[in-house]
Amino acid sequence: MIFYFKRILVILFIFLTSANLYAEIPHFLDFKFVLNESNAGKKAQTELKNRLDKGIKNIKEKEKKLQEEEKKIISQKKILKPEEYKEKVNELRSKVVNLQKERQNLLNKTSVSRNKARNELLKNLNPIIKSYMQEKKIRMVVDKKSLLLADDNLDITKDIMSELNKKLKSIKLD
Repeated sequence: MIFYFKRILVILFIFLTSANLYAEIPHFLDFKFVLNESNAGKKAQTELKNRLDKGIKNIKEKEKKLQEEEKKIISQKKILKPEEYKEKVNELRSKVVNLQKERQNLLNKTSVSRNKARNELLKNLNPIIKSYMQEKKIRMVVDKKSLLLADDNLDITKDIMSELNKKLKSIKLD
């Protein structure tokens, strides 16, 4: 009888300490994967890419017009007075500078929008991770990029991403 009682105590002790050990092991999450592959993340990236492509297409069209204008000015060099020619060249340079500023503004605007979308996604992701940690009694979650090697059983990316997809359908970009 005492033998069985000791056995039960040992088994119970092992069970309780192993459950506690599970909580002590840091788990990991692939943040980059969640940001890029979640429904809201994909939609935001698609929207940003479309905006950027549209803006670049518009700039390239303006660039073509400026190149045509440059050819026209060069062809008129012998016909125009030196002052007129110089004035037209200066106007063209001014237009080129404005186009370069427009391109830089487009890239900056896209970068700002991308950062806002990322922050919005992370803002919604943090409570999900905290809730998951409390539910599973996990004490630490580490980003996958910080790891050298880890057991795949400690990866919580898919669980977190499915919760994020349920909670956040899309991100408002502007």
